[in-house]
Amino acid sequence: MSRQTLPPPVRLLGPAGIVPQAICVAIALFLPEYRFVAGMAGGLYAALILSFLGGLWWIEALIRGDRRTTPYVVAVLPSLIAWAAWLAPLAGLTGMAGSLLVLGLVILISPIADRSIGRLASDMPGWWRLRWGLSIGLGGLTLLLGVLLA
Repeated sequence: MSRQTLPPPVRLLGPAGIVPQAICVAIALFLPEYRFVAGMAGGLYAALILSFLGGLWWIEALIRGDRRTTPYVVAVLPSLIAWAAWLAPLAGLTGMAGSLLVLGLVILISPIADRSIGRLASDMPGWWRLRWGLSIGLGGLTLLLGVLLA
């Protein structure tokens, strides 16, 4: 399958979604006095993207007319995980590094859930290559940010 089959905005804007996290990593690396702020910003961004993924899974199940409970439960989990990961350091339950590591790992493995939800998007030529690339990019950068804050 060729990446060229996806519409140009998808091929351009998808990878651009990694830029905010790359900026947070660069700030954490080169401006250590702003490391915590970079971690908070990166954690917020990762939580937002994770929630976005859950929304995609929800709408896919709805469009397919899926009557099973499982796709909707799986679709709600990213928002709940993101909320808990973001809330934990704010409530003093863990440091930001731990939350970033959880968020990064969940984003990294999130394409696995795509297959359990449905195939509307994933059957498009070029989708899997883009999806895994974005998940590895954002998940990896989020994990790196967590390591930098540890």
